[in-house]
Amino acid sequence: MAQIEASSPHTMNTYGRLPLALERGEGVYVWDVNGKRYLDALAGIAVNTLGHNHPKLVPALQDQISKIIHSSNYYHVPNQEKLAAKLVQLSGMTNVFFGSTGLEANEGALKLARKFGHDRGIERPEIVVYDKAFHGRSIATLSATGNEKVQKGFGPLVEGFIRVPLNDIDALRKATDGNRNVVAVFFETIQGEGGINQMRIDYLQKVREMCDQRNWLLMIDEVQCGMGRTGKWFAHQWAGIVPDVMPLAKGLGSGVPIGAVVAGPRAADIFQPGNHGTTFGGNPLAMRAGVETLRIMEEDGLLENASRVGAHLKGALARELGGLKGVVEIRGQGLMLGVELARPCGVLTQRAADAGLLISVTADTVVRLLPALIMTESQADEVVAILAPLVKSFLAE
Repeated sequence: MAQIEASSPHTMNTYGRLPLALERGEGVYVWDVNGKRYLDALAGIAVNTLGHNHPKLVPALQDQISKIIHSSNYYHVPNQEKLAAKLVQLSGMTNVFFGSTGLEANEGALKLARKFGHDRGIERPEIVVYDKAFHGRSIATLSATGNEKVQKGFGPLVEGFIRVPLNDIDALRKATDGNRNVVAVFFETIQGEGGINQMRIDYLQKVREMCDQRNWLLMIDEVQCGMGRTGKWFAHQWAGIVPDVMPLAKGLGSGVPIGAVVAGPRAADIFQPGNHGTTFGGNPLAMRAGVETLRIMEEDGLLENASRVGAHLKGALARELGGLKGVVEIRGQGLMLGVELARPCGVLTQRAADAGLLISVTADTVVRLLPALIMTESQADEVVAILAPLVKSFLAE
């Protein structure tokens, strides 16, 4: 039987795509157009929270599509309020703005910080951001990102950012002492694109204290590490803190595009009518996807599952790969894990796909695993059984 070639000659050449096209999915498995099965350990880059073709999600979305897909934010959207109320309950925060992407959520957070500054009489507000951060590819979020490779060719970048290293409270103090223009500190609890780099719990707590002392907004980007991925609803909750602004996206809609900016009391009333908006954000289909995703996550105990299966997966990776020459570190939490190697390993994405496993390599040297939160321990073992020999043979080259 002739193989169907995967190519996209009429779309812009913006992605280093693998030569495969996916046709359908079931749970943590997907099949390409030629019928080959893959274990999906990437979940659309932390998007497919409930895996593929979930028996509780699909009928709910079909029901919504048969009613109304899009209206407009000129009118109330009942499930916006329902989803917002749930996010407020889970986060301990105050209110929510809905967009369509993580980039949009981060852009909204940056606008909130600037308006917060202007409302206090600061003409040129500045925001602290971090080395190795990734917040998106618009001009503002690109400027906040700590990766020269993705910034190259798009200057001049937006001003107003102060960059500091991770987990160094003295560096944060030194970079900001005496600067009256600072309005916010903005970071990911666990950097995804940057290589699965975690903020330490004590550091998170100290930054929260600094923001309180200096009347700054604490803005935590939970786009990739949030939505139950680490075993709590939001990764910063392991530190027992609450941010002032929290962008969300990815896993919130289980594959339906959705973004959100959750605000606490300090930021809740900064945006007023006319300050911010969106065409597609908060549409009835996306809101239903969010409402149902959270409901199913609770019903099926997926936070506990992410913790348990994530610990199992991390342990299995450590047994197979820990201590090997060329393996720098195995790190992460829950079902957000990275295996850092001593040299660039981008070739492993294709080799893994050839072997029936979908992964990604980020920051050039880190194998990143972000499977659906429904993954079982036996499926985690299957990931390791495919991945470990590939890593070992790569390191032996």
